[in-house]
Amino acid sequence: MPMTCFKAYDIRGKLGEDLDETIAHAIGRAFAEALGARRVVLGRDIRASSESLAAAVAEGLVAQGVEVLDLGLSGTEEMYFATSHFAADGGICVTASHNPMDYNGMKMVKAGSAPLDPATDLARVKALAESGAFAPAPQPGRVIPAEGARDAYVARVLSFVDIPALRPLKLLVNAGNGAAGPTFDAIMTALEAQGAPLSVVRMHHQPDGRFPNGIPNPLLDENQPATAEAVRAAGADLGIAWDGDFDRCFFFDAEGRFTPGEYLVGLLAEAFLAKEPGAKIVHDPRVVWNTLDVVSAAGGQAIQSRTGHAFIKQAMRETGAVYGGEMSAHHYFRDFVACDSGMIPWLLVVELMGRRGQTLAQMVDARRAAFPSSGEINFRVADTAAAIARVEAAFAPGALSRDDTDGLSLCFADWRLNLRASNTEPLLRLNVESRANPDLVAARVDQIRALIAA
Repeated sequence: MPMTCFKAYDIRGKLGEDLDETIAHAIGRAFAEALGARRVVLGRDIRASSESLAAAVAEGLVAQGVEVLDLGLSGTEEMYFATSHFAADGGICVTASHNPMDYNGMKMVKAGSAPLDPATDLARVKALAESGAFAPAPQPGRVIPAEGARDAYVARVLSFVDIPALRPLKLLVNAGNGAAGPTFDAIMTALEAQGAPLSVVRMHHQPDGRFPNGIPNPLLDENQPATAEAVRAAGADLGIAWDGDFDRCFFFDAEGRFTPGEYLVGLLAEAFLAKEPGAKIVHDPRVVWNTLDVVSAAGGQAIQSRTGHAFIKQAMRETGAVYGGEMSAHHYFRDFVACDSGMIPWLLVVELMGRRGQTLAQMVDARRAAFPSSGEINFRVADTAAAIARVEAAFAPGALSRDDTDGLSLCFADWRLNLRASNTEPLLRLNVESRANPDLVAARVDQIRALIAA
């Protein structure tokens, strides 16, 4: 049976059409057999369907003789960490992150928390799940609690921050009724026990799979005003928001202004290079000029990777990069099993604010002015290849350089574009940046928009 829930580097699909308990059970069995797994970490988000889907995955794993270490409600990054912490052969988190209510999915890693190679590992899981031709296990496995997983995770996360460097700050945190709330509370309890002078105002903190305040995706313009207004109302120094499985972290300054992800990449790259001069920094190809400028000035080495967690993680592991960042608010850390975390970034930003005695706005406003960008603009088109070809024909002849690492990237003297088809959704994604010229960004967006719509 063909399975349409397998995407470029994870599993995602519409419930009842692309994904159900029967399919989840088959994926569990296929994952175990494809990886030769005997011990697998399993977590899930708060969605209404996640508990039953996770149970079906567990049954499939057990049928193949696997010992399942159950994290229960958790973030994807807790699964990443626990897979290495328990020396497991793989890990699965049942989550659809920020997708619509009627979707769910899975994020998966193999031993060492390494991503599944799309062309080999993931393809083999898919083929086995579709065929149902599973080798019988000598004996069934079992499901046991992943004892001590969260405490160990919190200790690792806190190892990234110098707690004595923190100064008194008020934080407004918006968990979006996703999985972030309990994990954030565990981190704060540990911080308070060590004397961290932080106060917190919690918003939409209780996990609730009905998402009464909307699907948690702070990257969407329409979802940002609620957090921004709460920051201002609370008189907070910093606003922090997460998506459903909290592997992405978003920031608002004290005025409630949303800080685009590419400027956080530059800020965190600078922070790591101050601690580790000459280190390698991985970035995606969508918006790059600010990152390249920061890394060059700080004496680091910038390494470009294709967009997407599997590709960034592979580049991190191959190069030994200390940090990697995507403009979509995924931040990756060498010392966090080369995986992404939505909790480590806010701790680092809070530490930087303490060390520098500056607000978030003071740390990034000059960068935003020097390298303004459009933000990612999404288009639904009938033929993405034809739309890209029209833009290419109009602009490529005059470009100073071209890069096809991920979609079409064209660089000019005073502006740059990246246009690519999404790996996870039927969308065409555009990013435009310039050197200190927001009007030029707007003009080029208008031109490209017209070509895409032609």
